[in-house]
Amino acid sequence: MKILHTADWHIGKKLHKNELSRDFDLFIDWLCTLLEKEKIDLLLVSGDVFDLANPSSEARRQYYRALMQMKKYDCKIILTGGNHDSPAMLDAPREILKELDIHIIGGLPETIDETIIPVYGKSGEAEAVIAALPFLRDSDLRSAADGVTYEDRLEATRKGIQNTFFEAAEICKTRFSGLPALAMGHLFAAGIETSESEREIQIGNQAAFEASHFGDYFSYIALGHIHKPQRVSAAVPTFYSGSPLPLSFSERKDEKRILLIDTEKGWEPESINMPVFRSLLKVSGTLEELQNKLEALSENRELESLIEVELLEEQYDAMKLYNLDDLVTNFDKPGHRIVKHRATFANQM
Repeated sequence: MKILHTADWHIGKKLHKNELSRDFDLFIDWLCTLLEKEKIDLLLVSGDVFDLANPSSEARRQYYRALMQMKKYDCKIILTGGNHDSPAMLDAPREILKELDIHIIGGLPETIDETIIPVYGKSGEAEAVIAALPFLRDSDLRSAADGVTYEDRLEATRKGIQNTFFEAAEICKTRFSGLPALAMGHLFAAGIETSESEREIQIGNQAAFEASHFGDYFSYIALGHIHKPQRVSAAVPTFYSGSPLPLSFSERKDEKRILLIDTEKGWEPESINMPVFRSLLKVSGTLEELQNKLEALSENRELESLIEVELLEEQYDAMKLYNLDDLVTNFDKPGHRIVKHRATFANQM
C-alpha cells in the first residue's frame, strides 16, 4: 500500500492581503500528477484544511473542486480538522462524501470508535486501519474536576491527549488485530521548530505534548499543525509533513514537502519536495542598498514573487522614510511585487 501524508493546506489563506488561491490550485494539480504516477492508495490530510473557521464561499468551492479532482485517481482520502477549522463546517457533508470514499473527521466524535477507519485493498481485504484523530480541544480533554490552577490545566491537557491516543490504539488492537495501524493528529509536540504563521494551540503552546507518550502501537503517526517539515522524537516514525505552501515570510527558506509511505518497504517515509510556484523574498539594507538589490532582482516563478522590504539605518531621518515610501511606490519590475515595507533605526530615541 502507498500512502501520502500532507497537512495544513489553509485554503483561503491571504499573505499580506495577497490571495494564495492560485498557489493552492497549482499544488492540487501537482498532487494529482503524483497520485497518478505513484498509484497512491490512501491520502491523509492532518488538519487545518481551511485557514478560517468560516471560510469564504470561494474557499469552500476550491476545497470541493480539489476533492473531486483527487477522487478521479481512485484513492481513499481521509481529512481531519485542525485548530483553524470549524468541526461543524467540515462535518456537515460527511455522509455524502463518505459515499465517495472521502472520510472527514472535523472534531472528536461522541465515541472515539468513529475515528477508526479501516482501509481496504483492491482484493476487498482490510490492509490497514487509521485512527483519524482531529485537533483535540480543551472540551474534549478536560472536565470540571481537573483542577483550576494553570499547572492543573496543562497536565490535564497533556494527559487527555495521551489517553485519547491510547484509547484509539486499544480499539485498533481489539477490532483490527494483526493489521498495521496509523494515527493522525493535529497538535504541538515538544521540541519542534515553529514559524510565525502558526496560531497558538492548547493553552498558548505551553501544553506541549511529549511524543514519547504516543506509545509504540502505531506503525506511523501523521501529524499536522507545524508548518516546518520535521521528524518528532518518538518510539515509532512520527512526522510533521509541514504545509505544502509557504504561509509566511518566516517559511520562505523552508523546503516544502509531502511524505510517501510504501508499506512494502517499511514505515520510514520518503520525502518528496514540492515545486516552488512563488518566491517570497526579503530585502533589507540602507536606502542605497535597497535600490541596488531591488534593481538586481531577476528570479521569476510561475506566480508573482512577493517581497518584504526593510530599511536599516543608524540614525532616524524623516527624509529617509519619505524616500523609502517613494521607492516602494515607484517599484515596477515584472513578476515582482512589494507587499510590506518598514524601517528600523538602530539609534532611534
